[in-house]
Amino acid sequence: MEAAKLQTKERIVEDERGLLDLPFLILTVLLVAIGVVMMFSASYARAYMEEEGNSTYYFFRQAMFAGAGIVIMWIVSRVNYQLWRPLAPVILLGSVGLLLLVPFIGIEEGGATRWISLFGITTFQPSEIAKLGVVLMFAAMISSFRERMQTFRYGVLPFAGILLVIAGLLALEPHLSATLIILATGAAMMFLGGTRLRWFGLGILVVGAAVFLYLQVFGYASDRITAWLDPFSDPSDDGYQIVQSLYAIGSGGLMGLGFGRSRQKYLYLPEEHNDYVFAIICEELGFLGAMLIILLFVLLIVRGYWIAMHARDRFGSLVAAGITTLLALQVFLNIGVVSNFLPATGISLPFFSYGGTALLLQLFEMGIVLNISRSNRRSFL
Repeated sequence: MEAAKLQTKERIVEDERGLLDLPFLILTVLLVAIGVVMMFSASYARAYMEEEGNSTYYFFRQAMFAGAGIVIMWIVSRVNYQLWRPLAPVILLGSVGLLLLVPFIGIEEGGATRWISLFGITTFQPSEIAKLGVVLMFAAMISSFRERMQTFRYGVLPFAGILLVIAGLLALEPHLSATLIILATGAAMMFLGGTRLRWFGLGILVVGAAVFLYLQVFGYASDRITAWLDPFSDPSDDGYQIVQSLYAIGSGGLMGLGFGRSRQKYLYLPEEHNDYVFAIICEELGFLGAMLIILLFVLLIVRGYWIAMHARDRFGSLVAAGITTLLALQVFLNIGVVSNFLPATGISLPFFSYGGTALLLQLFEMGIVLNISRSNRRSFL
């Protein structure tokens, strides 16, 4: 009787492979669904202009990738996450190989070469694969090194070498935001793995010096810093995008103008369906709608860390924590940029920004976390 009562209080999805974390699944699907709906509203003006009157072009493509991504997420959630441990070096080396190809066959856009064409159908950023590769490789290495993580030879040197190679390749594109996300995620996993704190202080100094040199070499990044500090000093050039974003956010007020009623999406705000889609959300749904979406992200991130804390082994715990950290950093950076809290970095909002291959990879990662959740004894709402 007591067991029956416990089952009614716990909402779980169960199959022969274990328990699937229902809250994490619901939050992910809900965010994807809201993202696709908002893509319809944010993109139809630009799609009408760029795609010869086909105003639903971006919406249908995003919806198609979202559907495929959810199927992939479900399939991956049924694949034992331990499979990714021996594949971690392959994924990481593959991403490095793709990053090496970017300067030669990459597609330039907005002054940066970050994309590779996939059979002429779509494009993708190898940096997205590198993020997952770092998470899986670091989790595998930390699980193997264990108590040796407190030594410089095992707890610092190999990880720093991997980060240095990837950061160097990303600097050639250039792609500062991806570099910072990968460095921060790697540092977080090293911290969880047991690397001594004193090495993080040295790492911060090295990264700070590298960022300073980076800004000196790549002038466009320095222009972004200037535009961030005072966007209204040059509202028609360097500060144009952030000024239009702030107009969109301010116009939304408390309740928003209403779904589909954004004015900034009519080609005033660049990248309104991509990096700056959150500004359109603020304009149409207002402060309350934007806060609701932020709350959904917070709940998903917290749940991801909960899964990491309750994983049955160290590798699963580190992978779940690493993927969740990637998600948290991207959400924070994107919203920070859109609201001018941070300088422009060219980072998309997970599940919302336009990009089919990025969405597929994000849902692939959510599938890995869901599989790790199957190792937990129970999944509570």
